[in-house]
Amino acid sequence: MTASTAARRSVAILGSTGSIGTQAIDIITRNPDRFGVAALSAGGGQPRLIAQQAVQSRVPLIGLASGDPAEFTALLQDEARAAGVSSYTPEVLVGDDASEQVARCGADVVLNGITGSIGLRPTLAALAAGSTLALANKESLIVGGPVVKRAAAPGQIVPVDSEHSAIAQSLRAGTDREVRRLVITASGGPFRGVPFDELKKVTPEQALAHPNFAMGKVITTNSATLVNKGLEVIEAHLLFDVPFERIDVVVHPQQFIHSMVEFVDGAVVAQIGLPTMLVPISLGLGWPDRVPDAETPIDWTKASDWRFEPLDDAAFPAVQLARQVGMAGATYPAVYNAANEECVAAFHGGLLNFPDIVGTVQRVVDDHVASPGELTVDDVLAAETWARARAQELLARS
Repeated sequence: MTASTAARRSVAILGSTGSIGTQAIDIITRNPDRFGVAALSAGGGQPRLIAQQAVQSRVPLIGLASGDPAEFTALLQDEARAAGVSSYTPEVLVGDDASEQVARCGADVVLNGITGSIGLRPTLAALAAGSTLALANKESLIVGGPVVKRAAAPGQIVPVDSEHSAIAQSLRAGTDREVRRLVITASGGPFRGVPFDELKKVTPEQALAHPNFAMGKVITTNSATLVNKGLEVIEAHLLFDVPFERIDVVVHPQQFIHSMVEFVDGAVVAQIGLPTMLVPISLGLGWPDRVPDAETPIDWTKASDWRFEPLDDAAFPAVQLARQVGMAGATYPAVYNAANEECVAAFHGGLLNFPDIVGTVQRVVDDHVASPGELTVDDVLAAETWARARAQELLARS
């Protein structure tokens, strides 16, 4: 199907003021024949930005996790007047469940760009509404695991993480039975090659200096510890039904190769592009069709060197721990993720050194005992609450 014949899609964007959300709006704005914004939601920390986004796209539905409805409505009208827009009166929802309500609005595509496991209920709401879920909120799939997979129809979830988008694209080159392994690439973060003992000296400012991407505090720190890569291994297993022993991680500092698929005949198919999120986001919106000119192609006339290195599991044990957690299943991934969020906050608060982020997560995981039976949303939320409390207990003793 070509761009000229692809049906126009309505899109609800959850986390519209974040990096994923703002880039998605840029793609939609550049392709009005392909997409239109049906709804926006955000945490509420940047009310003026979401008001500007809403006015720009004439969005009929807006959700905010926090804030005063009257104040936001007044701000919205100010932005509308400044833009010369009259008679703009969208529905405004404010509350903890605002993103969940927006997710069930019935848009063709729901882009979940929320950070953290709070994206679980919106993910389930989008699936229940029958929308295609463009999933950038990896945590909801990871902690929800079987719950999310039971809720999703075949092909209803389209990955937006660059690594998983790359795998999805590369898998088009063969059948499921022809896949030998998945290879997820990692930048190695700002401390690639740094010995474990020296990591104790790492400061929060250094941990936030990602070599290729500008992201939020939690995701950037997770990239430095490689917890993010551990989460991506679990996500790949859940998305593509490939066993953990056939999912590898390799360090590729330049991040031009976003990930690869190795086939049984020895062929390796990789998706290559600039280290940005524009292609994964545009594919999430348009899947299986591509969006022309979403990103600038690589300039092959310029010389460049790409390298690959093995992952240093001794210095960065987060990926190995994630494999163990993923194979254990049940509520263990939720515990891993929640404990990590508490430890990241403690690190940035000066209460924990860098290597002890994953070390403390390991202790919390080791202390956890999962309940038997089919996993439910309540099980996930209870496990997260327990993990946060247990992490705080351990942090108070450190």
